[in-house]
Amino acid sequence: MTLHQKEEMIKKEFKILKNWEDKYEYLIDLGKKLSNQSPMFRSEDKLIHGCQSQVWLEAKLKESRVFFEADSDALLPRGMAAIMVQIYSGLFPFEIIYSNTNFLYEIGFQTFLSPTRANGMFLFLKKIKFYAIAFNTKVSVRLNGRI
Repeated sequence: MTLHQKEEMIKKEFKILKNWEDKYEYLIDLGKKLSNQSPMFRSEDKLIHGCQSQVWLEAKLKESRVFFEADSDALLPRGMAAIMVQIYSGLFPFEIIYSNTNFLYEIGFQTFLSPTRANGMFLFLKKIKFYAIAFNTKVSVRLNGRI
């Protein structure tokens, strides 16, 4: 599935939800469905600093695509992390690097999330792009035969 298709799917889901209570409930449900991580996953190197709750993110490169795993100690951020993992996992690094965040505005995160939670979402996205840049360099070096 392409990035655009993933974004459209999420936007469609949120369009059905009429008020912020329904959106919160949906995010919490997504968070409950996110794979449970072992306590060892929750390490300092995976922690996203600046989030209101503790949120962890790990990225792995498999066959030139980036795959993410995430966890949080709170249900709402866990649901927000689930959306980001769903959108960005399985993409090539350059797709993530050059993606925009318009879908987040179209969903309305900035209107129904507190400023602190919205900031946490953008910090999470920043970390995703950081991983993509690092992996893109690794893939580029590999493709150019320098390894």
